[in-house]
Amino acid sequence: MSDVSGGDVDERYEKAFPVSWEQFHRDARALTWRLSGHGPFEAVVAVTRGGMVPAAIVARELGVLVIETVCISSYDYGKQSNIKVLKGVADTLRENDGGSGVLIVDDLVDTGATAKAVREMLPNAHFATVYAKPAGRPQVDTFVTEVSQDTWIYLPWDLTLQFAPPIREGAAV
Repeated sequence: MSDVSGGDVDERYEKAFPVSWEQFHRDARALTWRLSGHGPFEAVVAVTRGGMVPAAIVARELGVLVIETVCISSYDYGKQSNIKVLKGVADTLRENDGGSGVLIVDDLVDTGATAKAVREMLPNAHFATVYAKPAGRPQVDTFVTEVSQDTWIYLPWDLTLQFAPPIREGAAV
C-alpha cells in the first residue's frame, strides 16, 4: 500500500483509515469524556509528535495547565523502526510516585512499543490514546476507537485534499 506521499507503507498494513480534522477533534473530545472520571490530573504529557494535538484538546477540556512532552521516534513515513527516546519527561513528574496524577496522551497505540517505553518512565501515570490496535491495547488505560492491526491510520496532519477515485476503480476503502 502506498502512503499519502507516494511512498510505501509497511506491508503489514492492508487497510486505510483516513481521519479528518473534524473527526479527530470529535474523537479527542470523546476521549476527554472517558477521562473525566479518572482525574484529577496535575499534568498532561504529550507523546510527540502524534500526541501533541490530542493532548492540547484534552488539556483544554480538562483544565490542565501543565503540559509536558516526551519525544520518541519510532516511525519513518509508514515504516516502524527502533524506538529512540529523543527527550525524556521532566524529573518533577517522575518524582510524584512514578507519575501518579499525570496523564499521558498519544494519538494511537499500534504495537505498544512506544507506549511501553513511556510507561517505563511514568509507571503510575494514566495512559490514553485516541485510537488503539489490538497489539498495543494492553499498554493503554483509556482509548476511544479500536482499529484492526492491519490498518494504517491516516491522521489529518498527514493528509492533503486531493481527488479520490471511486471504490469501483480500485480505490482503498
